[in-house]
Order: sequence, then C-alpha cells, then structure tokens
Amino acid sequence: MPTSLRSTMSTKSPSTEIPFALPSIGPEEEAAVIEVLRSGWLTTGRVTESFEREFAAVVGARHALAVSSATAGLHLSLEAVGVRPGDLVITSPYTFTATAEVARYLGAHPLFVDIDPASLNIDPERVEEALRLRRRARFPAKARIAALIPVHFAGLPCAMAALLEAARRHGVPIVEDAAHAFPVRARGADGALHFAGTLGSAGVYSFYATKTITTGEGGMVVTEDERIARRVSLMRLHGIDRQVWDRYTSKRPGWEYQVVEAGYKYNLTDLASAVGRAQLAKARGLLERRRAIAERYLSAFAEADWLTLPLSSDEHAWHLFTLRLIPGRLTIDRDEFIRSLMEQGIGASVHFIPLHLMPYYRNLYGFKPQDYPNALRAFQNVVSIPIYPGLTDDQVERIINTVKSIGERHYRGGSDGAPRG
Repeated sequence: MPTSLRSTMSTKSPSTEIPFALPSIGPEEEAAVIEVLRSGWLTTGRVTESFEREFAAVVGARHALAVSSATAGLHLSLEAVGVRPGDLVITSPYTFTATAEVARYLGAHPLFVDIDPASLNIDPERVEEALRLRRRARFPAKARIAALIPVHFAGLPCAMAALLEAARRHGVPIVEDAAHAFPVRARGADGALHFAGTLGSAGVYSFYATKTITTGEGGMVVTEDERIARRVSLMRLHGIDRQVWDRYTSKRPGWEYQVVEAGYKYNLTDLASAVGRAQLAKARGLLERRRAIAERYLSAFAEADWLTLPLSSDEHAWHLFTLRLIPGRLTIDRDEFIRSLMEQGIGASVHFIPLHLMPYYRNLYGFKPQDYPNALRAFQNVVSIPIYPGLTDDQVERIINTVKSIGERHYRGGSDGAPRG
C-alpha cells in the first residue's frame, strides 16, 4: 500500500525518528542508473528486457512482462483472461484499492469474500461458497464470475492449493496479487512449492518504493500462458504491434507500425529496470534481513497477552509486520496506540481499511460494516510497525521497547479484566 514516509513520522528531531518504511538502495542501484543515463536510451529497451529475463529465471516462469505498476499489471491480466463488463471478480476486501479497482476499469464488479481471521488472507471455504452460489446480493443472478484474485497479505502466501482446486472445479482463472509476496513460495495443487505469483493463470508483483524489492514505481506480470503473455505485451503499450526497442533499433523504419487495439501506457522504463536488476540480485539477502527482524519481533512480543501476532511461516516475505491489539486488554484504542508510537518517533501504519468501508464501494454497492466481519475486526485492531532491511539492531530494539512500554503503561488486564501483578 502506498504510504507517505514523512506522514508516518513524528515531529521529533530527524536523528531520533524511525520511518515506517525506507527502500534499501545502495551504490549498485546508483551505478546501474548512471549507466542507463549515459547510454542515451532511457525508456523501455535492452535493460528492461534483461530485467524480464532475469526475473522469469528467478521465479521459474515462462514469461515475465515489466509494467509501470502492479495496478497496471492487474488491469492487464484481468483484461487478458477475458474479464468483461458486468462480470464479477472475487477478491478480498482486506487489501489496497488497486486489487478491486482494476475490475471496475473493465466494467466488472468486485465480489468480496471475507478473510480468514488468523492469516488475514482470503478464506478458501468462503471462496468455494461464493463460486457455488447461484444468487448473490447486489448482483444479477446470471452475472458471470470471471476471475479470482487472491491477495498474499503482508507476504504470507494464501492457501493456494485449495483456491486452485476450487477455481479449477468452477472454470475460473486465478490472477494472483503477489504485490507483497516476492520472493517466497506457496504450495500448489500438486503439493509442491512454487513461487507465489506463479500458480495461477497470471501473477502480479509490485516494485513500489516500500516493497521487498523496488524500482520506485513498477511491477511485473508473470504467466505460463503464451496467449496471455502476447496480450499483456500488446496492451501495455498502446496496442501497437511493435515494441519500442524494436521500432528504434530495427532496420525497418520506426514509424511503420500498426495500432491493432486501444491499449494503455503501462511500460516500464530502462531507468526503473536498472534499479530493479540491482534489487533482484539482492533479493535473497533483503529477505533474510526481513526474516531476522520478524523473528526478533515474534520472540519479543510472544508473552504480550494484549497482542495477537501475525502467523509465521518458512515461506513469508514479511513485507509487513502487523500487530493486532486484543480488544479490552488496553485502556487505549488502536488509533491512540499509533499516536503514542509516533510521538516517540516511530512510524506506524494501518493495513488495511477494508474496501467495503470506503465511500466509493460503500455507496456503489450498499455495503454495511458488518458485511465482512473478519476484515472489520482486523482493521479495528491492526498496527503495522516498521520492518525493512535498513533497520539497525538498535532501532529494532527501540521499536520493541516502545511497543512494550505503551502496552504495559495502558494495560487493563487479562480476559477477566484483572490487572497483572
């Protein structure tokens, strides 16, 4: 979720502040960008093609197509799998708006399905129910479910084996929202581990500034399907039948091209791809640092009986680390808790405000807060604390101590409300 780093900071001296998120950029990225600047070719070209090949090799995908954002990638993927006006696209309400808004771009509708209260990922049993139901509130009975978008929340992969089987039975393509989930794996219908994002008809990764690797803005679509790859490639750049690099490097005149579809402007530049290639080379090390921080948090907060900790897994990207305050255990609410963190110079955020609470979706579809109770409860109590490779051990300890001190200062008691001690 795009987050203003400055908005998550307190008003204390910058030397004492720990922002909620920072990209891990070093001399390798700087050198790669300078090389592109000096090459004279800044837009989509050889560097982007190299980034695509290297990314495909890492995740084991047949095709990888670089795009200007994960939002663009989701839009292109839904269009490529055949989503049409009036269709329904199943997804989670507990996600950033991009996941659902891309259905609206195509005149389709998001069919929200509530989350599992432990993982905060879409609940496979509820997905199965949604696929089976002939009558659906707010939508025509004959509306076609044209796609399923599971969201790997915070970097924890969804229960993909169950989702893949349900989608297969009902003939519905899956487009994975893997914006949070690079580079980790999920178990497929075959029982084997595959990179999250590579199990459906298409998968989409985000390279936004706060993600596990970044190009500033950008994304990647991966697929095994040649038809989907051709369609995404065509539609990401105006529906023109020749790629930019080919038009300007081929002996055939660059002005000789055909517009065969009304496409979009969703290509990724070589400047961004240069950063992406350097980040890709570091991805495993960046992940290990995130995991080390997550393990320290999990250990430090294990005895805090006023917190619910995120599920841990050997396959977790830890894009986010979300704490959930247990209702009634503290004398302050979630918003006051975050304010206390920020007053002490520690950035924090909320992931996410469920989409059915947002005015656009609420007004269009008549949603009520309790329509998705698990998403609502998670939102009311969740606090995301900093987790990124640039955090020092001292900063991690400061975050831990601050979270604990706020909790202890406002502790009301156990399940019976009795104070400790």
